[in-house]
Amino acid sequence: MSTALEDLVEFADNPDPRCPCVLLLDISGSMRGAPLDALQAGLNAFQQELSKDALAARRVEVAIVTFNNEVKVEQDFVTVDQFTPPQLQAQGLTHMGGAINRALDLLNARKAQYRANGVMYYRPWIFLITDGAPQGEADTVVEEAARRIAEDETARRVAFFAVGVEGADMDRLSKISVRAPVRLIGLNFVEMFVWLSASMQRVSQSRVDDQVALPPPGWGAV
Repeated sequence: MSTALEDLVEFADNPDPRCPCVLLLDISGSMRGAPLDALQAGLNAFQQELSKDALAARRVEVAIVTFNNEVKVEQDFVTVDQFTPPQLQAQGLTHMGGAINRALDLLNARKAQYRANGVMYYRPWIFLITDGAPQGEADTVVEEAARRIAEDETARRVAFFAVGVEGADMDRLSKISVRAPVRLIGLNFVEMFVWLSASMQRVSQSRVDDQVALPPPGWGAV
């Protein structure tokens, strides 16, 4: 986590309002092979598409939390011009509840930094991508994650999106996410991330409290 002085310099250099987005990526063993390759290509497309928009590149902040047997912050919040997609490797189980809790904690810490430095911010997004269901962790951890999402959605503190890759337990995801989870069609990760980039661009070009109409997700099915 950065120091107060680093924050001061960062926000002085770029006082634009921020649009934080956490990507929650399942890198359990079942994602090995074609799914992970497609996810990696999608991440690269996300970075490239957002970088084309000068305003979005200053306003959209990306963080990445991966999860398998462990939950890891692969990338703390950076603006898109500082973002390099990490190289992902798949193995292990699916500690999804712990990952959601870590993402919410990460967001709360970042929002505290915004407030301390007088920087406005848009409603944060968390974007979960998984091909399974919570596995290898206590039910209470998953229940806590679902409760926090429900509370934060109700209070408009976060917008949580769940995407199920082939094999995902959509019924279980619907019990975690307030919004209906979206099933990815095939391995359309690039299309999904281009959509996410376009959505982030629309949000970043609006006023902080505006309701923004998002493009239809042609890459998935509810």
